[in-house]
Amino acid sequence: MKFALLFGGESYEHEISIVSAIALKKVLPNVSQYIFLDAEGGFWLIAPEHMRSDHFADATYRKGERLSLERGGFYRKKMLGSKRLEGFDVLINLVHGGQGEDGTLASLLEFFDIPFIGPRREASVVSCNKWLTKLYADGAGVDTVAYERLGIDDAREVKTPLPLIVKPLRLGSSIGVSVVREAGRLDYALDQAFEFDDEVLVEPFVEGIAEYNVAGCRIGDEWVIGRIEAPQKEEFLDFEQKYLDFGRTGEVAEADVDERLKEALIQAFKRVYGTLFDGALIRCDFFVHEGKILLNEINPIPGSLAHYLFDNYPDVLDRLAQNLPHKRAIRPTYAYIDKVQSAKGPKSR
Repeated sequence: MKFALLFGGESYEHEISIVSAIALKKVLPNVSQYIFLDAEGGFWLIAPEHMRSDHFADATYRKGERLSLERGGFYRKKMLGSKRLEGFDVLINLVHGGQGEDGTLASLLEFFDIPFIGPRREASVVSCNKWLTKLYADGAGVDTVAYERLGIDDAREVKTPLPLIVKPLRLGSSIGVSVVREAGRLDYALDQAFEFDDEVLVEPFVEGIAEYNVAGCRIGDEWVIGRIEAPQKEEFLDFEQKYLDFGRTGEVAEADVDERLKEALIQAFKRVYGTLFDGALIRCDFFVHEGKILLNEINPIPGSLAHYLFDNYPDVLDRLAQNLPHKRAIRPTYAYIDKVQSAKGPKSR
């Protein structure tokens, strides 16, 4: 199985996506094509030897070959028309945040009949919006942290007791997130979050809470779950920590948890994944507080696709690529129109 890796996008996490793609180049030998989506919506074919950060930072990629998206794949412009880009079977959506996780790219790829690994439209919409994630988790029988939802024009009457945490509603990588310990700092934290989104979540900040990450996917009737990770952090993973984390290429050791908690975390992950995330490899971040498992967030396109949590990652992606969901084909027969026209008689035709 040969893959094309799609990365970049118009997003606050644009650079993180580039870092992820460079990291995956080192661990996925079966990626044959690299496709960069720039902030202006252009698709560019990137040679493997040009997969370096400076190639994108100084816009050198614009000297390369631009691609167009058409039915069935990406196309290269030729003297006489265009030719389909060959050399890959399945595309991997590695566009973090924005277009990659809000359903925009999923809709495009589905519309143009391009097989891909990644969240589908509905999964993207649910997981990119922290409020919808909580509603979805509640329906799936998974608890979440208590919260308040606040709009940019709402009165700032926050009822959550201090300390609390403020999060933009539709952003990942801890961008715009603040921990507030003093009432006088609340307005500043809200102003900061509203720079990135028109809605925010306010949650209680619990000191010393245990956090565990569970990544995996369902391949046919089989569940593939990676090692459970206990992220090392001081207070919460800020942008800088996550930015560096997205570029790692080594493996992570299994968290030191007893079998009962491990099984409970895996079951919670399976309930969240359900059927909604078929075709994607996701990571769920859980809190454990006073013996209760709480979903913190869903990462539908985790940093470096969470490869560091699996022993034989290329094999996992290869098998997932062979078990992607298929959309139902709808072919109009025009039988209804024929009946209407027949009923009206020949003159109406």
